[in-house]
Amino acid sequence: MTTTPIPVTASALTAPALDIRQEVKRTITVRPGMCGPNSLFQGQLGDWTWETVSALCGTDVFAARDTAGNPTYLAFYYFRVRGSRTLHQGALTFGDRLTVTSGCYDQGSESVLTLHRLDRTGTPGADRPLDLAEFYDHPREGSLYVENFNRWVTRSTPGSNQDLVKASPPDFRHEGLPALPVRYSPRAVYRRARSEHTFRDRADRGYRPLPGIGLVEHPVDLTRDVNGVGLLYFASYFALADKAALALWRQRDRSDAAFLRRTVLDQKICYLGNADLDSVLVLSATSRVSATDPGDELTDVVIRDRGTQRVIAVSTLHTVHDPEGEAA
Repeated sequence: MTTTPIPVTASALTAPALDIRQEVKRTITVRPGMCGPNSLFQGQLGDWTWETVSALCGTDVFAARDTAGNPTYLAFYYFRVRGSRTLHQGALTFGDRLTVTSGCYDQGSESVLTLHRLDRTGTPGADRPLDLAEFYDHPREGSLYVENFNRWVTRSTPGSNQDLVKASPPDFRHEGLPALPVRYSPRAVYRRARSEHTFRDRADRGYRPLPGIGLVEHPVDLTRDVNGVGLLYFASYFALADKAALALWRQRDRSDAAFLRRTVLDQKICYLGNADLDSVLVLSATSRVSATDPGDELTDVVIRDRGTQRVIAVSTLHTVHDPEGEAA
């Protein structure tokens, strides 16, 4: 990935009060390390979130410590990637040029909301500022929208990834960030996922259940799933959700090639916990199909720790595919 310099002044990195009009803009070239049917793209989005918070909130997210001097992490709690049929996470390939516009919104002293909008560089409006009404109510065809709600956490017990506790660094500045209207708050969205293990509205009769369940046991893979501080890497959850969705896809005698061709229009994940390195995770996937379009599906994935039966993540994917090309 190549980037243009981030247009944030040095004084903005430390000022206690921030200009609410500040945004972080990047012009990037898509390289092999940030695209493909894996979690590399989500990992890049996560890095941009930490960079944006570092730039706009006066703290070095990558080396943050709490008041006691212990490492504290800006952990992902809710992650959403919403695209369109013309620009979605699976559409990115080597050499694409993107303009990324990012901003942070006040969520108090222990959390922060970060939004990213991705447009193909040179398209009309690619340089426009973030607009909440566009982001939440009137998304543009051809733009990719990313929503991250993060909380500051630290370990409560050395060496354990369970029972992480809140702990923000003392230099975290949120007071000057723009406020988010209540109607756009992600809290109601992720509360449904916590309680109902789905992001979809169960009262929506536009989708009917499909039979079957994709069930996979996944021992934590030390070579792929763990980040540099010994926690289950947030982007790994996207790969785990796809692993469960693929198991369900194959159960229906659909081809792997057709799985790769499907378009993920929208994906939400709520992170409810982390897992120890010797954990075995149980991944389960179920889905519903549109009453009017057989290629329009919603897939719910629940990730549990087999040993404790704790639900550690919930994800809902909205996908579209060509039913006639499933076996190709």
